[in-house]
Amino acid sequence: MRQTLIIYSTTDGQTQKICKRLTQAFDTSKLVSMVDVENEKLTDYDQIVIGASIRYGKHQPAVYQFIDKNKALLAGTKTAFFSVNVVARKPEKSAPENNPYMQKFLELSGWKPDILAVFAGKLNYPQYQFMDKLMIRLIMYMTKGPTDTSQTYEFTDWAKVDEFASTLAKQKVGTLGE
Repeated sequence: MRQTLIIYSTTDGQTQKICKRLTQAFDTSKLVSMVDVENEKLTDYDQIVIGASIRYGKHQPAVYQFIDKNKALLAGTKTAFFSVNVVARKPEKSAPENNPYMQKFLELSGWKPDILAVFAGKLNYPQYQFMDKLMIRLIMYMTKGPTDTSQTYEFTDWAKVDEFASTLAKQKVGTLGE
């Protein structure tokens, strides 16, 4: 039986929500597990997918630690990585090759996943603590994004997520969109 492990690192829950959507693409002949990056002890899987969110321009340190600790196992497995960030709401920054956070991640991690994707995230101003709300609103103002702190803005393109999920379910190797 084929086994896929989907690992997520999320700040506000959107990356986990995307991972749950990914699991729906797999048929019942494939075992799919989904876990938080900080809770996973890696064993042998046929495919490993890692999804990570951005907050203040950075992926969480736990993502880098996990990859560094498991590089040998990842190198011998079909792998995929996706980044969830609000800058991906802009078409010119919505692909792995033009998203600055994806490029920075690949450089810093030294890991070369087989499949890459970038998804726009979500702003949930009402959920944020005062300082996060203030800082994110400032960043959105500077980048011409939404600044009404009474609203929630979901930028995730679910059709793009479903396309990525289909690619994973077929276990193709390459970059999404090639």
